[in-house]
Amino acid sequence: MSIIRAEALTRVFGAGDTAVHALTDVSLALEPGELVVLRGPSGSGKTTLLNLLGGLDRPTSGTVWLGERDLSTMSENDLVEVRRRELGYVFQSFGLIPVLSAAENVEVPLRIVGTDASARDTRVSELLALVGLGQHAEQRPAELSGGQQQRVGIARALANHPRLIIADEPTGQLDSATAATMMDLIGELVHSQGVAAIVSTHDPRMAERADRILEIHDGRLVTRRGRHAIEVAPI
Repeated sequence: MSIIRAEALTRVFGAGDTAVHALTDVSLALEPGELVVLRGPSGSGKTTLLNLLGGLDRPTSGTVWLGERDLSTMSENDLVEVRRRELGYVFQSFGLIPVLSAAENVEVPLRIVGTDASARDTRVSELLALVGLGQHAEQRPAELSGGQQQRVGIARALANHPRLIIADEPTGQLDSATAATMMDLIGELVHSQGVAAIVSTHDPRMAERADRILEIHDGRLVTRRGRHAIEVAPI
């Protein structure tokens, strides 16, 4: 079963002559262990689509299914629980809390859901080791490089064993070599942990690490590319 699927998603902001059709009739599905790269120019609808898949916004029409559950009809309280326990987010700006150490930043999602202290400590240690930062647990964000900060962000996204990772331009503030390393890390984690990930990026080199590429223009998916084929999406 797909981890998440979208059916005929449309998102319109405003009404009448000033209405903006940010997304139009978008359908897709992500499978366990699949890294999908979402490409398109600025303003094409990438962030709108990610927000809908992540339950941060509701579609004007269409449906988002997480497993067998319809996110678009959930209450806000239920959506909060889904975001806390089943979805992981990686941000372009890293999103770390400056006064907390790397370990404490990773620990935040575990505290929110009430994980006991011993289990928190074990999970944080596992995750920092997984992203290669086991020796940097006590350092604060300002003491880490950009790449190290994003590694902390990835570890935090994985804290509660999410089914889906959503990353919006996660390499946007990194140099090209560090960006490539980050995409390699995300790919390795997706394949080894069996989660799905959708990553938006402007960087064409990042597509080399994807299992599948989705291209979006003017709010519509225009191509779907796997490793061996290109399919033109219906308009």
